[in-house]
Amino acid sequence: MGFFDMFRRGQPVATRTELTDFIDAQAAFLAQKGMFEYSRARAGVFGNILFDDKGFLTALERSRWFAYAVTLGMVAEAVEGELRPAAGPQAEAVRDAIHAATLEAFDRYPQPASVEPGAWDELRAALDRDLKLMGLHPVKRVMDVPARFVDRYLAAMPIHEKLRAKDDVAIHNFLKTNLCHAHEAFTKRADVPALVRALTIP
Repeated sequence: MGFFDMFRRGQPVATRTELTDFIDAQAAFLAQKGMFEYSRARAGVFGNILFDDKGFLTALERSRWFAYAVTLGMVAEAVEGELRPAAGPQAEAVRDAIHAATLEAFDRYPQPASVEPGAWDELRAALDRDLKLMGLHPVKRVMDVPARFVDRYLAAMPIHEKLRAKDDVAIHNFLKTNLCHAHEAFTKRADVPALVRALTIP
């Protein structure tokens, strides 16, 4: 199954595996959509030329993986915020299970050829740190979740930093809007009581 070929739409989310699939697919979509749409917008009328350039396509592939590591943390935090109130005294166990499921999503993929040696491990370590911060604060509004991630997402863009620096507000708004869409999908598809039970089974 390809990295961006597994957007499962409409499936229920009631088990640990289904949660991992959901986080994986939504994070991949955020990475894919942002990298492609931003690059095309920046290229303007030269978009077709840019997307025919092998060097750029290699950079874009690298960018998607770097962004994916960031968006996994965002989606996981949005999911944790939705489940925390329902989990009650089991909130810590649910949070630990979300942490583990998100790392499992990352670990489904071997180090991509476009990512330099060592960088893949660093991305995983950064994701692990992001996940450890869940629960150290009250539940955030979903639109507030991307704030601590946006700089790294922007840095992953395959566009020169002098150009992308002008677009930080637009990228932040993109992340807020699309993370809210992912959260809405989760609220519609998640069987919260069943999922809490599944995540807290010893």
